[in-house]
Amino acid sequence: MIQNGMATFASPDAYGAAIGAAKVELFITSNGAFKGQLTHLDIGCLNVLRGRENLPRIAFLTLPPAHVHISFSTNRTRSLIYCGLGLNFGDLIFHSLGQKAHQRTVGEGDWYMISLPPDQLIACSKTLIGETIRAPSQGYVLVPGDGATAVLLGLVSQACQLAERAGEFISKAGAASLERELLHALVKCLSTRHAGGLSNSRLRHADIMLRFEECLARRSEPHLNLSELCSTIGVPERTLRVCCAEFLGVSPSRYYLLRRLNRARSALSCADPESASVSEIARNHHFTELGRFAVAYRDAFGETPSSTLRRVSNKAE
Repeated sequence: MIQNGMATFASPDAYGAAIGAAKVELFITSNGAFKGQLTHLDIGCLNVLRGRENLPRIAFLTLPPAHVHISFSTNRTRSLIYCGLGLNFGDLIFHSLGQKAHQRTVGEGDWYMISLPPDQLIACSKTLIGETIRAPSQGYVLVPGDGATAVLLGLVSQACQLAERAGEFISKAGAASLERELLHALVKCLSTRHAGGLSNSRLRHADIMLRFEECLARRSEPHLNLSELCSTIGVPERTLRVCCAEFLGVSPSRYYLLRRLNRARSALSCADPESASVSEIARNHHFTELGRFAVAYRDAFGETPSSTLRRVSNKAE
């Protein structure tokens, strides 16, 4: 994970791995060359992370249970979709400890994540507002007032600008002051009574999607047997299709294909061009028909598999 600074990435895998605050499986859903940027800052008990991506993607994230996580988008449009719920500018996701969830973007992504130890949140909320704020048992969406949101966004932006200015000095007193202001703004936002919690039906769908991911993780066949998979999950096919449309924006079969194509692209991007071949990598990812693989790959990423491999070779020269 990057330390108090900014880094750029041309690989979705490297970008996802560098997030560090979560285990992230990132699947690009549009063609084009990926560009990602992460800004990281540790300030006292707070960890602040900003992520920017130029392509739409689906992310399946697993948060570590040792910290409380709050995330939000800075896009003015509903580009970030959390558990099938489109977020407005300024909405906050208050995650449960160790939460597993789907997030996707429908355009460029620009988001923040703040994390801190649970005991620090409890202590700060007691001190600042006389109430105890704990991580929820189920993640939900908060809609603070415009004033509270503006203060938090301004402070988080200021913190990230400090991290992005390489070599800029910040005194111990200045860091402590910024930490206090951030904690105060965060607690004020989290104490809002205007919450957009997930409905019972959406929570049921979220549980179905977790079982869906667990089943996919155990599969490697070239084509998804949807009837068998739905029987394993214990839901009607129509229900799974509705859940995938809400959470992923694609059908179950399309998502399965996108996962496999993204992993094949990652393998091509990391392969040694002198010893690897497109056909070998395709077979390793259970694409048995090379022609169909090449067509699907070009449709997903706007280039052929051999072009990806050649680009690796050109970078090495």
